[in-house]
Amino acid sequence: MRILAIDPGPVESGWCLMLDGMILQAGVDDNQALLAMLQGWELHMGDALALEMIASYGMAVGREVFETCVWVGRFAQAWHQPNAVHLVYRRDVKLHLCGNAKAKDANIRQALLDLLGPQGTKKAPGPTYGVKSHAWAALGVAVTVAGITPENSRRAA
Repeated sequence: MRILAIDPGPVESGWCLMLDGMILQAGVDDNQALLAMLQGWELHMGDALALEMIASYGMAVGREVFETCVWVGRFAQAWHQPNAVHLVYRRDVKLHLCGNAKAKDANIRQALLDLLGPQGTKKAPGPTYGVKSHAWAALGVAVTVAGITPENSRRAA
């Protein structure tokens, strides 16, 4: 199964494309460019779109959070099957990867490295080579939707 996972932001978003537990591509792009990519997506059987969803915990939020919410909706609507989009909360990613809802970004990144393998170098790229910035959060969403755990992971390292 191919999973396109997106960590949406107000201006740019991290994304990761996985196929059967292997990272095919990852990056951080302008939201308009990502929207165009979704609109032109060549759908294959079993393709899935997974978006990190905004959750409110009673704290005041600003303009950026609301703009991000708009992009979640635009990305979902651009998908060929808008009703089949996976909305994944950050808390679920933390619990899946770290077993703890209080995990931080650094803990999630380390759990992903432990699960999938090291980044490596340009000369000797590892399974997570090229994943950077917000693409790590998107990778966490993809791994959560795919249900990849240490027990069933396919390490390419």
